[in-house]
Amino acid sequence: MDITETPSFVHADRLNKVYSPGGEPVYALKDVNLRVREGEFISVLGPSGCGKSTLLKCIAGLESISSGSLTMNGQAIKAPPTGMGVVFQRDLLLDWRTVLDNVLISAEFLRLARADYEERAIAVLDLFGLKGFMHRYPWELSGGMRQRASICRALLTDPQLLLMDEPFGALDAMTRDELNYELQRTWLSTRKTVVFITHSITEAIYLADRVIVMARNPGCIAEEIVIDLDRPRELSIRETPAFGAYAAHIRDIFSKLGTFHKGDK
Repeated sequence: MDITETPSFVHADRLNKVYSPGGEPVYALKDVNLRVREGEFISVLGPSGCGKSTLLKCIAGLESISSGSLTMNGQAIKAPPTGMGVVFQRDLLLDWRTVLDNVLISAEFLRLARADYEERAIAVLDLFGLKGFMHRYPWELSGGMRQRASICRALLTDPQLLLMDEPFGALDAMTRDELNYELQRTWLSTRKTVVFITHSITEAIYLADRVIVMARNPGCIAEEIVIDLDRPRELSIRETPAFGAYAAHIRDIFSKLGTFHKGDK
């Protein structure tokens, strides 16, 4: 399906983000054009310094754009939009609050009645295998369990848009694989719109409907690649010729861009 012929849930049009240290303009993002359909899973892949996280922060309304346009559901993003959840690389859990209380922070920030969301919080924790740990404290959990809790927190208010900024980058390889699989399973059951930032070629291909490959200096989109692999995807799909062909193509893009891609797995 041609992405230009379908309605855009998130739409960046000639987006620029410019910083001016010492008066010299530096483009963190230049002429970024991106359309994300509702319910689509997008991976944004690129080397450090290419503007991946800056793009995510702009979509989240945490950074203002310098020029161009950026909309969600046709409305300009000038502040954090309603119906959005964010997961960062660090879980940012509060060690003095239980796992359940950490998840319920999302409702508290929005000044929603805690009692109205406790049942959903428990259900989301159960979805990620944490119901039995909801009265534990973050310091009692493994890194993978803490990151599951942070995803639960982002999903509490049933957001339409889920933004994820390298959420598994600090985890060991086996835990990362497990959470990749669980994230895919959750996405298939909820069909949230997901924008997922990563350094890993393998992770980007495994999770996404489309991979957005970014270049740096200035940060821009080098290529968009549709991932035509059946779902649900077992982890073993990464060993197939079709998967390998996507990975080889992306490595070729980075090679032509002069990028040595250290973060790939």
